[in-house]
Amino acid sequence: MSRLEKSPRYRRGIPVAARNGLLLLLLAGGSAGAQDWPMWGGTPDRNMVSESTARLPAEWDVDSGHNVRWVAALGSQTYGNPVVAGGRVFVGTNNEALYDKEIVGDKGILIAFDAATGEFLWQMVSDKLLSGRVNDWPYQGVCSSPLVEGDRVYYVTNRGELLALDVRGLANGNDGPVTDEALQSPTDGDIIWRFDMMEELGSFPHNMSNASPVAYGDLLFVNTSNGQDETHANIPSPLTPAIIAVNKVTGELVWEQNHVGENILHGQWSAAGVAEVGGVTQVIMGEGDGWVRGYVAETGETLWWFDTNPKDSVWPRTRNNVISTPVILGDRLFIANGQDPEHGEGVGHLYAIDATQRGDITETGRLWHYDTIRRSISTGALKDGIFYLPDFSGFLHALDIETGEPLWVHDTFAAVWASPVIADGKLYLGDEDGDVVVLRPGRTEEVISEMNMGSSVYSSAVPANGVLYIASRNQLFALEDQDTTTEGAR
Repeated sequence: MSRLEKSPRYRRGIPVAARNGLLLLLLAGGSAGAQDWPMWGGTPDRNMVSESTARLPAEWDVDSGHNVRWVAALGSQTYGNPVVAGGRVFVGTNNEALYDKEIVGDKGILIAFDAATGEFLWQMVSDKLLSGRVNDWPYQGVCSSPLVEGDRVYYVTNRGELLALDVRGLANGNDGPVTDEALQSPTDGDIIWRFDMMEELGSFPHNMSNASPVAYGDLLFVNTSNGQDETHANIPSPLTPAIIAVNKVTGELVWEQNHVGENILHGQWSAAGVAEVGGVTQVIMGEGDGWVRGYVAETGETLWWFDTNPKDSVWPRTRNNVISTPVILGDRLFIANGQDPEHGEGVGHLYAIDATQRGDITETGRLWHYDTIRRSISTGALKDGIFYLPDFSGFLHALDIETGEPLWVHDTFAAVWASPVIADGKLYLGDEDGDVVVLRPGRTEEVISEMNMGSSVYSSAVPANGVLYIASRNQLFALEDQDTTTEGAR
């Protein structure tokens, strides 16, 4: 019997709710400093690793305040991952924090805080869709992780809108061209342009829109969250594209692709990654039929496709869609499949894929396949030849990237929605019980510490400028090693 099978929680089976040179080019044009974390994954290749040498805390205490710089209130449910750029933290949540007492009721909220002090700066408020839970689940807030470039922040609202906002909100005036924002106080968001995927593309998000934008040149890439209706037996909009490219200056649609069509298994919530692979800048994304596909970034030409499920798998028992984000290193990518957390635990698959090949590369592009893993919605971290990925059942797997062989498996004893983040020689991972474990990355398992945040941690830790930002279900913590002076963060 394997170690995973010996875990009491596994036996019970209880359902529980190489950087490459291209990175400098991809990030060019933004004002974010080298130690910022301006997007999901930090960089377009989506590897959850910071190369900053800034000191970060190995332990803290949220009750006593040890190593806690500041705490800010969030809504009652927070699934969006924070990003940090230009001295601001942006995070998606719901309206239960009531930063504007005149705005009441359930809303989708993107909040901007001062990164140094935690001061509330402004918020972008989005009304809930009248269609209700089928498209916009109550109190889920904003699940998108924003992208910050220069003076613009891009994200997807709970209404399926891709928005470009001024990073300063309306505090510096209404810049336009959009000037008809419903809320126009200095602490409200300033919309530059809006692309409504439900209106423009006919997208039908299943339960929630969730796309974390990534950019290359003047293009933004997002999934459309198109999915099934509430019966789980019908796809209202099979012709809606799975992935689109939008001009980040004008908000105009540039290209779209739809290889999924009627084959959506449930919904589509994966984010795309961008990197130069085999001499071609590719946009790579997991899609709602369980396949991963690579596209030419500039044109949307489909280069290759890879099925992450065995041919004899059957939805929903053994066949999965892809919610994880691909991690790209050189000519390889690493990605796992899984299902909506509401579906509970089940068998999963993790692959290393050669993305230089073309066509159906399910067999020819498979470098290795690791099937001793449960369903995963997390994105991995790759450092020093080791790939770290948790599954939803709470097991963090450390694998040799050349062979796919497991080096060790750590059991968190709780469901994991978050992704591991490596910074300052430490790996941080939060879980649904509210615990954050800190491990030493390496070929042997070494736990440094474990702290409880007081509430579930569904998002991932964010290291930026010597501060570690962690969003729990209802609070945002800024953590620092208070025995070390953190330049640029004070």
